[in-house]
Amino acid sequence: MKIRYDRNTCIGMFQCVDEWDAFEKNLDEGKADLDGATEVDDGIFELEVPDGAELDAEFAARACPVDAIELYDDDGEKVV
Repeated sequence: MKIRYDRNTCIGMFQCVDEWDAFEKNLDEGKADLDGATEVDDGIFELEVPDGAELDAEFAARACPVDAIELYDDDGEKVV
């Protein structure tokens, strides 16, 4: 499972931070950071979801009020 985070879209509500500890508040920039993620395009970050964290990652994606977080299964199909 892979999570994809569009940091440019983030508005800093930090609901993802409340749902999954892989997201961290960056108060200086008013946006969340996805710890350990790789920037694959300008402001777009991806991270393989660790085993056992799938539900937390899904909750984080669903909690985002601006849909800046997408979740994909192992076949590349969008889950959220």
